Amino acid sequence: MKIISEKNNFFYLLFALVFFLLSGALVDQFEVSFAKHLEQAATVVMLAIALFSFRSSRHRVISGMAQLLVVFIIVSISQFHEHAGLNYVLLVMLLGFFIWTTSMSARQVLFTGTIDGHKIVGAICIYLLLGLIWTLLYLLLAEALPGAFNGLQQGPWYDNFSSLSYYSFVTLTTLGYGDISPALPITRFLAYMEAVVGVLYIAILVASLIGARMSGSNR
Repeated sequence: MKIISEKNNFFYLLFALVFFLLSGALVDQFEVSFAKHLEQAATVVMLAIALFSFRSSRHRVISGMAQLLVVFIIVSISQFHEHAGLNYVLLVMLLGFFIWTTSMSARQVLFTGTIDGHKIVGAICIYLLLGLIWTLLYLLLAEALPGAFNGLQQGPWYDNFSSLSYYSFVTLTTLGYGDISPALPITRFLAYMEAVVGVLYIAILVASLIGARMSGSNR
């Protein structure tokens, strides 16, 4: 097994993110009775891979490990004791972890070295992370405000993760199928802000990366 480094870490991160999203879809598809446990286990695995993908400084690793430890403790407690407060804390911790991972990815993709295939994969990871950040914001609102979304049944976050991640990426890519839609002003605000970020990201960042890559190849 290759050692994770700044030359291959985005491939591991991409695998972790796709695995996380796929696990939510599979749990929702087959409606297994232990869906909560599978989704939470996939969350811990994904966070662990994301953490070990970035080891550029001791301080950042310690910070990431502390967040992962808190998430693991909350997940372990929630296996035996269901409480709405734990769901809020877990979602906030996941949101912080995704923001941290996005920041670390942006530092490596935007501000260091030349453009290569690994940086392109990093740009894809950032795009997926943006969708997941908004997914967690939507999940928090769905937990706190019943009826925040049309076409979504009220329930714990792990029951709605697949639906709201689908809604988030549909919004990020501005597809707008309409089967799930925001019902409150705050959810509408988040939705159009995500659409703006998605369009700007594709138009500016990814286009710049691919253009620089092609320019380097021509030279």
